[in-house]
Amino acid sequence: MNVFQRIVRGEIPAAKVYEDDRVLAFMDAGQVNPGHVIVACKRDAETILDLDDETAAAVFVAAARIARAVQAAFAPEGITILQANKAAGWQTVPHFHLHVLPRHKDDGVGLTWPRKSPPFDELKALAARIKVT
Repeated sequence: MNVFQRIVRGEIPAAKVYEDDRVLAFMDAGQVNPGHVIVACKRDAETILDLDDETAAAVFVAAARIARAVQAAFAPEGITILQANKAAGWQTVPHFHLHVLPRHKDDGVGLTWPRKSPPFDELKALAARIKVT
């Protein structure tokens, strides 16, 4: 059992920000900036690939509400919403969650990736491979 499952079950205390029947939001113990909140689903789901649509919707609606509350409470210059899946995708806790991260200029947080810029025909071919159900 991972740390977020234990928090959801009440086995580990957390500084709760929000809770409903599908979502628990709490302060990240490793605050990058003041107001850094974890928004986690209550059901056992490792990644976004494991969520049903209702749970996914509930988590993202909660995240939007929490982002507005963080903006009001901390007045950051920006907010990053981060959600990672699997180790190669930077996920460190195997339980679906996202971060509501208040941001400030020069706060030391970085996110970079190499831009590939394929030609438009290749973009169309890549899009054709994706079948949304």
